[in-house]
Amino acid sequence: MFFFKELEKTIQLHPSYFGPLIRSHIHRELLLKEEGSSTGKFTIVCILDSFDISDGQVIPGSGAAEYTVHYKAIVWRPYKGEVMDGVVTSVIRAGFFVDCGSLQAFVGRAMIPTDIKFDANATPPQWTDNGDQIIEKGTNIRIKIKGLRSEVDKMYAIGTMKEDYLGPLQS
Repeated sequence: MFFFKELEKTIQLHPSYFGPLIRSHIHRELLLKEEGSSTGKFTIVCILDSFDISDGQVIPGSGAAEYTVHYKAIVWRPYKGEVMDGVVTSVIRAGFFVDCGSLQAFVGRAMIPTDIKFDANATPPQWTDNGDQIIEKGTNIRIKIKGLRSEVDKMYAIGTMKEDYLGPLQS
């Protein structure tokens, strides 16, 4: 789910950037470091506005300066029960891994419908019902999140496709 959030970040600038364009350098550095980054709880999708930049504090010994920037951003946070589309990145006998943006999900054997079986003899290995449903690396798929785990800068999930309208998407 997407949210509008006010955040804060400390930016360090080298003395070569000091001058009349310092605000644009701070804004560019903020965009480079923060957009697309994950905090473990949410991912920063888009920075909309840096509305408050503090006075710089010179860092002794290096000559660089630190600025605290308050900004508004659109962030994405997944929730248990949320339905998501992703791309299969790896297929193994125990299930398969799906990348849903900055979230990596694992769909285990118990969360795959019983009519879909693992075929190790196929090239590449795949989960299939020997009909129109084939799950292999690169397949677009729709899953539902059953559980989430956060680390410092990464999010992981357990997903399922044992419900209606979940599974491989037709290209």
